Amino acid sequence: MDIYQHQLTMNDGSTLDLSELKGKVLLIVNTASKCGFTPQYQSLQALHKHYADKGLVVIGAPCNQFGKQEPGNAEEINSFCELNYGVNFPLTEKLDVKGDNAHPLFKHLTKAQGGWFGSNIKWNFTKFLVDKQGQVFSRHGPTTDPVKLKQEIEHLLA
Repeated sequence: MDIYQHQLTMNDGSTLDLSELKGKVLLIVNTASKCGFTPQYQSLQALHKHYADKGLVVIGAPCNQFGKQEPGNAEEINSFCELNYGVNFPLTEKLDVKGDNAHPLFKHLTKAQGGWFGSNIKWNFTKFLVDKQGQVFSRHGPTTDPVKLKQEIEHLLA
């Protein structure tokens, strides 16, 4: 099973059908604007800037499930990310990434790559790398700076 069966509602209200991203490498991250890991937006943007034309798509998924660290609405989140970190990679609407109401994409990602805590995501900035065929390649915890994923990204882009 691949991720191309899923759709995301984006921060601007549009719909992204992940099947449109076939053949791309995806880095999907649950994010928050008021978290100790929020500066990772800078690294995510650097990866986006460096690898977008080579086939990487970074997708940020704002989530308020961890310490209520994403309290803003879509406009506030977008403005914060753009003004503070120059973010111009796609951001989804605010969504749940764990529990009964988790978005189906995150249920899929966590089932494919369980991590240290089983299928649950335990905090903001958990990262999933997806290969060009839509298979979840790896999962990285919040403490992993996205820049440390360069080698894996380059491998998947090759």
